[in-house]
Amino acid sequence: MTPDPQRPTRAQGDLPTIIQGGMGVAVSGWELARAVSRTGQLGVVSGTALDVVCARRLQLGDPDGHMRRALAHFPVPEMARRVMRSHYVHGGKAPDAAFAAVPRFTVDPPQALQELVVVASFCEVWLAREGHDGAVGINLLRKIEMPLPWVLLGALLAGVDYVLVGAGNPAEIPGLIRGLVRGQDVELGIRAQGLRSDDPPVTVRCSPRALLGDVAVELGPEPRFLAIVASTDLAEGLAADPATRPFGFVVEGPSAGGHNAPPRGPRRVDDRGQPVYDERDVPDLDRIAGLGLPFWLAGSWATADALRLARSRGAAGVQVGTAFAYCAESGLDPELKRTVVEAVLEGSLQVRSDWRASPTGFPFRVVELAGTLSEPEVVAARRPVCDLGALRTPFVGDRGAVDYRCPAEPLAMYTRKGGRAQNAQGRVCLCNGLMAAAGLAQVRPGGAVEPALVTSGEDFSLVRDLASAAPEGAGGYRAADVVARLAAAVLSPA
Repeated sequence: MTPDPQRPTRAQGDLPTIIQGGMGVAVSGWELARAVSRTGQLGVVSGTALDVVCARRLQLGDPDGHMRRALAHFPVPEMARRVMRSHYVHGGKAPDAAFAAVPRFTVDPPQALQELVVVASFCEVWLAREGHDGAVGINLLRKIEMPLPWVLLGALLAGVDYVLVGAGNPAEIPGLIRGLVRGQDVELGIRAQGLRSDDPPVTVRCSPRALLGDVAVELGPEPRFLAIVASTDLAEGLAADPATRPFGFVVEGPSAGGHNAPPRGPRRVDDRGQPVYDERDVPDLDRIAGLGLPFWLAGSWATADALRLARSRGAAGVQVGTAFAYCAESGLDPELKRTVVEAVLEGSLQVRSDWRASPTGFPFRVVELAGTLSEPEVVAARRPVCDLGALRTPFVGDRGAVDYRCPAEPLAMYTRKGGRAQNAQGRVCLCNGLMAAAGLAQVRPGGAVEPALVTSGEDFSLVRDLASAAPEGAGGYRAADVVARLAAAVLSPA
């Protein structure tokens, strides 16, 4: 492909005006990220549960051949072949057959799981970068910490340009990236519950050279690290120390989709049980601009006027999630996408911020859709099972051994491991629900299919405008339409 001379490239080092959010499980997949990057903006793949996503795509037979094409470029061919032998099903599994299980992550993951994560992350970034010169990023959650070194390693192998990390304090991430780029063994501290001051620290250790051999010293330039923050204090703390200082920030407000930071101060809820935010939860943009690092604003900034305002306050641009989540290239299940867009056009869609749904304890935005885990009766009808375990929390038991629990797992299992029953009330299995929302739902014994859970921001104005203007039968609006609508704000006066 001949590069477009009008489009910024990695070599030019230009900052994007628009960052596409790294949403959900495979909603921000490689196809969406590539479409955005080809416009000259920053396309971002979601790094969440990529091991399961990759394994399930292969078990579906990889009908379009994308995964196999990426695997053919993996720099350690024998590792790629092992992943194929373990997970690929020629012609795809039967529709009523269950996906084969992938081991859940622990602080000491087996070699095969380490390899799967590295290969899966490589494939996602490689496919997003294929055929263009635009920049590509990967979005990670600090809360889902045990796979982090291996996800980063695979992304670095594929030449990722940006790493974005939120859902917690990402202070260790710059050092982790630097170590991996140099092919060094790295260690990441894990926040284990019940850890006493005299206990040894709980860590995960990743050895690039043990996994990759000499390839480990060929990881290329260090990507730009963007810390996703919701408070001025966190941004200032990260910027103050050279060891934790990021390239820049994404400053996220509470109206963004997915997990949000809880409000500061005493816990308060509105008449729908949603958390109440006030001026204490609004980051001080003047102080953030004063740090001298580029920053982008996220959470209801996806309009031309909002983009102009963001730039007038010193921001490089905005991060946009919701409008991209419902475009043609997103990984959201097509039927769910159609249902949401229809409800948006009718003016009937409701999104709530739920204190209890997420096992993490963070507020989580839930789209209210019939037949999904947004409905209490659907949650009640689902037999609890914890077979993906991305949100399990490590804890140190009475004998000093590390174990894992999740308030959304079967209650008897959770309480047997020391969890309190009241902490499990209202919890939803986000792992299976979000996997189902991406069209990768597990089939249970008896033929039951895991129900989906859809998360979204609360501002649908751009979705409404673009969906209304999309030609009938065109499959909806496209990622390039989102970029074009917002980019016009920069190219023309208000």
